[in-house]
This record gives sequence, structure tokens and C-alpha cells, in this order.
Amino acid sequence: MKTIKFVSPEEAVKVIKTGDRVHLSSVAVTPHTLIKPMVERGRNGEIYDVKIQHIHVEGELEYANPEFEGIFLAEQFFVGGNLRKQTQAGYADYIPVFLSETQKLIRDGYLKVNVAMVMVSPPDKHGFVSLGTSVDATKAAIECADTVIAAVNPNVPRAWGDAQVHVNDIDLFVEDNIPLYTHDMGVLTEVDTQIGINVAELVEDGACLQMGIGGIPNAVLAQLGNHKDLGIHTEMFADGVLPLVEKGVITGKHKSIDRGKMVASFLMGTQALYDFIDDNPMVAMMDVAHTNGVHVIRKLDKVTAINSALAIDLTGQVCADSIGTKHYSGVGGQIDFIRGAGHSKGGKPIIALPSVTAKGVSKISPILLPGSGVVSTRANMHWIVTEYGAVNLYGKTMQERAKLIISIAHPSHRESLDRAAFERFGPHYHFVSKK
Repeated sequence: MKTIKFVSPEEAVKVIKTGDRVHLSSVAVTPHTLIKPMVERGRNGEIYDVKIQHIHVEGELEYANPEFEGIFLAEQFFVGGNLRKQTQAGYADYIPVFLSETQKLIRDGYLKVNVAMVMVSPPDKHGFVSLGTSVDATKAAIECADTVIAAVNPNVPRAWGDAQVHVNDIDLFVEDNIPLYTHDMGVLTEVDTQIGINVAELVEDGACLQMGIGGIPNAVLAQLGNHKDLGIHTEMFADGVLPLVEKGVITGKHKSIDRGKMVASFLMGTQALYDFIDDNPMVAMMDVAHTNGVHVIRKLDKVTAINSALAIDLTGQVCADSIGTKHYSGVGGQIDFIRGAGHSKGGKPIIALPSVTAKGVSKISPILLPGSGVVSTRANMHWIVTEYGAVNLYGKTMQERAKLIISIAHPSHRESLDRAAFERFGPHYHFVSKK
């Protein structure tokens, strides 16, 4: 094991050259200690035409501001709220890709990584640091980068699974002590709670769950207290799982692979969540090729994949990444898990969404807004859930789907949606059963 020699952040980022691609570790472990001096080099005219690659990073990100046009370009695998305006204005960009394949773009050389800048835990006695809360595509970037810079931070939990990296695979080390980014669960709305109830009724004992962060996932988890032996295999989880672990609801005892382990690729939550995964062999933080690979997911029984959407049309086309031509988020892992759960024995792919926006606009529409991205096609659809119920579109005709979807739309919009369906499908539509 080599002796670690720390350098200043300013010294470390001098390895970045004009024209390089720099990969950043994601979400809670966004390496701002390294980002700031990199931005200063751009501001001082030392580097330009540098691509900044990441899934989603937290905090204020100067490099995507208009003043750095031509100096830095964020090429994101997922658009977060902190870069949404810059992306929509063209100062940052987005790469459409399934989350499972973000690592493939790096490993197969489609996106050459010159420098990987990551945040890690201090090394253990065997010389291994941990990527902590985010393995995702960062593991691939570390493997493939010309130079790896690690900000060593004692706040990073020591996670098991694929999170371990030996110090011999890191080129430069800087000291860091910034707190990890946290995200509180927030207060559930009545709509969230009712959607949670409707989804929870579809979850069987022994099911293996995939869900993310936010009101609907937390509302579903809050309704699962009387379930038995649930498993977790997901791209991410948050604090909502903790009470179910403490109660013995989440055990993973029926998982055919990774038995007894909660599998994820990145996490975002409170300090309690980070404390929970620290040196916890029950949690396996894995490469996104494992968490999101359809070939892996399908090996698990009763995969219940719960994802959300911005809008859905009357045939079951789901938009989850854009509002018209305005890019809002990303493809993420939705298709990975819709497909994986669809191939799982007893699996249930679920799209759960409120029936209307905060302004009362129906999220169920005759057609998607022009320019909207179809993340999940009508052929992918199984269960659709709103606060007004749950319907299964699998194997249904276009006209049957329209009837079913309208039945769980907001009551104030059902008449206009029914009229639009009649105009689209013709007089026979009125004789189609919803059953």
C-alpha cells in the first residue's frame, strides 16, 4: 500500500487540462472542495472547453452559469433542480441514457474520462476507502480515468458492496471535512397518502421493492408496516425504509440474489440514513450495472417497481423527463425497472402520480404536450396509480386503456377526457368495457 500524501485542492486540480472531461461523484458526496478551485482556474483563463460529467450533483454549481460558456459544459445523465434553468437555457446539456448504461458509456469508451473527482471515506487498515453514498457510475469513472482525485472526508460512511476502492487506484488526495448533503422527508399531503394506500395494496408479502425519494415513495413505505419479509433492490432509497427495517418488515430473506441485503447504487436522505449504512453489511452499495441491469432485476421474484411521471396520455405513454420541449429531469432508471419488474416472476411495474398538478391541470391528457419525451412507451405499461385508484393496462387494447386511465383521472377532468377519447376512437368507444 502506498503512503498517502495530501496536496491542496488548488494543486490537485492543476491536472485538469483544456479539452478534458471531468467526472464528479454524485448527490450527497458532490466534491465541492475540488469543484471550487476548478472553477477558479476557468475564471482565471487557465482552462476552457472542459466537460463536467455527472449523474446528479447537489449544491450551487457555478460552472453552469452563463459567464462560463465555452469554459465549462455540464453534460448530465440526469437534470436536477439546481441545473434545470441552465439546461433549459442551453448553458448545460443532458445525455439521454438509461441509468443502467451510464457506466457503459464510460467503460466502453463512448465518453472518455480524463479526470475523476470523488469524495471518499478515510482509508481503513487495509488501504481501502469507501465511495459511501454514491457508487452509481463513479466506480466506472475511477476505473477508466487517466487521473483520480479523492477528497478524503470523515463524514463519508463506510459502505459495503462495490463502494470499496483501494488507495493504490487513486492518484491525488486532498483533505475535506464538509458535511454531506441531506434531504428531509417532508410532510406528506393527503394526495400522497391516498396514492400510498393505493400502491401499498398492490405490494405482496415477500415483494422486492424499487422506489426513489419524495412524497409518493415515502407515502407507500408508510403504509407497509404490516407487510412481511420485504426486500430492497433499487437504484436509491431514503429514510422511509428505516422504520421498516427497525420493525423487521424489510428482511430480504426471500431474495434469490443478494439475499438479506438492501441493494442500492446511491442514497439521499438525513444523517440518520448515512449513519445506518455506515459499516452495515445489510446494505450493499453497488455499481449501477448491477442495481439497474434488467438481466439482474429479472432474477428476483415479485419485483415491485414504483416510479412516477410528469404526464401520461390516454394510451399509456409516459412522459417523465420533460414538459413539452423544456427538459426537466431525465430517463433515470424508470425503464430499467419497468422492464426488469415486467420480466420478474410475479413482478409489478407501477407508475404512480397525482391526477392533477398543483395548479389543477390534469396530468392525464388526450395527448402529451408537443416535444415531450416518451420515457416509457405504451407497450411497457402495466399498473397506473393515482389517488383515485389503480388500473392494469397490460394486455389491454387502446380503447380499453383509455377507459381505465380515465377512471382514475380527477373527476373534474373525466368528461373532457372521455370526449377526447370518443373523438379519437370513434363511436365504438362507448361500448368498450373498463373491466
